[in-house]
Amino acid sequence: MKIETRCGRTIGVTRFAPRGLPSPMGRVVVDTSCAPHDEGELWASLTAEEARRLAGMLLSQAAALDPKPAAPPGVAEVLPLVGDAYEIRVRGHVVTVDQPLQDGGEDIAPTPVELFVAAVASCAAHYAGRFLDRHGVDRGGLSVRAEYRMAHERPARVAGLSLTVTAPSLPPQRLAAMRAVVSHCTVTNTLAQAPEVNLEVRCATADEAARERETSPG
Repeated sequence: MKIETRCGRTIGVTRFAPRGLPSPMGRVVVDTSCAPHDEGELWASLTAEEARRLAGMLLSQAAALDPKPAAPPGVAEVLPLVGDAYEIRVRGHVVTVDQPLQDGGEDIAPTPVELFVAAVASCAAHYAGRFLDRHGVDRGGLSVRAEYRMAHERPARVAGLSLTVTAPSLPPQRLAAMRAVVSHCTVTNTLAQAPEVNLEVRCATADEAARERETSPG
């Protein structure tokens, strides 16, 4: 896995996992090209987009080294960080949510509603990408844009959501088929047939409170 940076560097990310050795011996290897005038220094200047791509490559290789989930599937745990920011833990992965400055947050992450919209859009993108793969069509340029509006009346909720899927390489005769597939992605299906939500509010026992203090940040 490689990226070519605007500063003229080639950054490669691979993994080293020796056979027969314990998994902690595995390593993610970052290789940065070195020009003669560098005098042995390894460095790279990254744009924000390049930094995100590099982060994605590192996460991908790290997951390959340690594929065992840290928590069972079907469970999401949310814990407070600071102010209106919360940490969401899903199978060892961590996602953060916050609120905008005008709503009293620090705006360090998307809001829960924005993550909800992102879930719909990314699920649609997943189905669109798989559709292209099945039909031998290049994924190049594939993108999904989601626009949403909030309801003006109570209860607070997303009142409207519009998705635009762009697939430049898709033949026109397959547009209807892709739309049929994407419109039935898992998250959209869940909205169409809303799941039952059971809510329990309780006070933690002394032992549970102690464990939470041990695992909470700070």
